[in-house]
Amino acid sequence: MKAFLFTCMLVPWLLAASSRRVNEESQLIPGSISTVKLNKYFNYYDLKPRRVMRDLPLDDDDDSDSPIPDGASALDLPTCLLCVCLTGSVYCEEVSPDMTAIPTLPKETAYLYARFNKIKKITNQDFAEIVTLKRIDLSGNLISEIEDGAFSKLTLLEELSLAENRLVKLPMLPAKLRSFNANHNLLKTKGVKANAFKKLTKLVNLYLGDNQLEAVPYIPESVRSLHLQNNNITDVNKDTFCRSNDTYYLRLSLSEVRLDGNPVVLSKYPDSFVCMKVLPVGKYR
Repeated sequence: MKAFLFTCMLVPWLLAASSRRVNEESQLIPGSISTVKLNKYFNYYDLKPRRVMRDLPLDDDDDSDSPIPDGASALDLPTCLLCVCLTGSVYCEEVSPDMTAIPTLPKETAYLYARFNKIKKITNQDFAEIVTLKRIDLSGNLISEIEDGAFSKLTLLEELSLAENRLVKLPMLPAKLRSFNANHNLLKTKGVKANAFKKLTKLVNLYLGDNQLEAVPYIPESVRSLHLQNNNITDVNKDTFCRSNDTYYLRLSLSEVRLDGNPVVLSKYPDSFVCMKVLPVGKYR
């Protein structure tokens, strides 16, 4: 009889303790994003990168304990409160309140995604102490100025996207870049230095489409994919892609060239593509 009574008391206690433990394990530390919401962030990021979740409240039904005070400026708040910070990665996409400058980053940051904000300028100090950066994506901002040494200390940087901004001039670029995207800006030939890409011997993808370039810039030998569509390019010459003084020169690495949407009629320059294994995409008549 005693054993039966003991069992009747013990079973409800064990069930209650188990329930409490499950509830505790389903939460992260107070003030952080729940595991479920973090999983939602990655699923949503993969499917719809323009609408990344941000400023997640701790409780779906009650926003009164939100850590972001009303009227706060993005510059006044810790980066990892505004953004999602994981080991080596910082995601600051469509931040509210508006992000108008590069945020202060953890020193171990390797990947920065700060797309679709209102960043206007990049200074020499923004990345001066973040030498671990390998990828920066600042697409969809309002950047009109980048100080010339802004990326000079980023010796590990391999991917840089400045697409969909308001740039009229390119800064010095890191030598190890493999991919550079400046599509949809306001770049003219005078804003791109003659040697802007000359030292980028590892560059594979170069995207300069939808700008106002009047001529094709110097293209490194390593480039495989070149996008120059929808510019104001009016002509090409024998040295644009090939070498007029070397009839045996072959440019086998360049496998994609887009020149569509430019005034140039490519059929007028047949000798300009003899070294290439593919013809540029563009207007031929």
